[in-house]
Amino acid sequence: MRFPAPLRPGDRVGVTAPSSGLDDSMRDRLQVAIRTVEAHGYQVVVGNCMDGTRHISAPAAERAGELMRMLTDPQIRAVVPPWGGETAIDLLPLLDWDALREADPTWMVGYSDMSTIITPLTLLTGTATIHGNNLLDTPYRTPEGLLSWLDIATMQPGTVFTQTPPNRYRAQGWDDYETTPEAHEFTLDTPGRWTRLDADGDVQVEGRLIGGCIETLCNLTGTPYGDVASFARAMAPEGLVVYVEAFGHDAATICRNLHGMRLAGFFTSANAVLVGRTRAPGTGSFTQHEAVLDALHSLAVPIIADVECGHVPPFLPLVNGARCKVVYTRHRNEITQIIS
Repeated sequence: MRFPAPLRPGDRVGVTAPSSGLDDSMRDRLQVAIRTVEAHGYQVVVGNCMDGTRHISAPAAERAGELMRMLTDPQIRAVVPPWGGETAIDLLPLLDWDALREADPTWMVGYSDMSTIITPLTLLTGTATIHGNNLLDTPYRTPEGLLSWLDIATMQPGTVFTQTPPNRYRAQGWDDYETTPEAHEFTLDTPGRWTRLDADGDVQVEGRLIGGCIETLCNLTGTPYGDVASFARAMAPEGLVVYVEAFGHDAATICRNLHGMRLAGFFTSANAVLVGRTRAPGTGSFTQHEAVLDALHSLAVPIIADVECGHVPPFLPLVNGARCKVVYTRHRNEITQIIS
């Protein structure tokens, strides 16, 4: 595994939208987020691919070119998108994967449609990436027990860090950035802990982390960009801790997606599966938890749901490629990651 050098004051952070850009209503929030990063001592470089008038920020070739320039520029030490989107998948054949393997590794951050970029970046180049808050989420104060991507990106190789969830989440809605662009406190209005789906009992399990958003990654399984089985053989003989999360597809669709991912080998080397908390709907009486269990119970590994690694605030960043240990008991939920 290749872990990027830790961010230091004065380093540059690139901002580009490999998928969807921002319309005018989000510009004030963008500036608040940029100032948050600058307040940590970094210089922010905003790219040209940021337009939000369509579902993509620019034609695919332009988005791919800008992302390549940022990821291979030795002056830019981290790249973060404003948020996710829908069709970053069109960039994958346009990226120069050989050049990315040869360049000094740069932190790439994001979630949602950014799984389409960061997960293949780890699988194909062995470069660690951060599945965590996007740029517009960065101004929020991090709840006790959790970290921000800005915290993780400063860590030295060999650093061991543990995150514990606050056991509260936001059940409905989002902050309106148009009217409150300076929003910086999460509304965590509902109690909630992790849930073991496959059985009762405590869990303590280790492995190397890999995963992301189900709705985007299901389209990569069976292609060179989603070959988790080969990554596990090369980088994780000890096995994987695979994490997945659903944004909005109903339970039947998520069930089919997960079945397909399993058949394509996405979970073959999993020692455990973590499933992000979701607001996505059921299908009649078929719940999201039941969808996961239907697709993955045959793995015969612990399946822990309602983890804070998805679209429901708050955010528990996970480092693709990091070694980790997951502990689940009735009274204790925690995940320890090692930058190595």
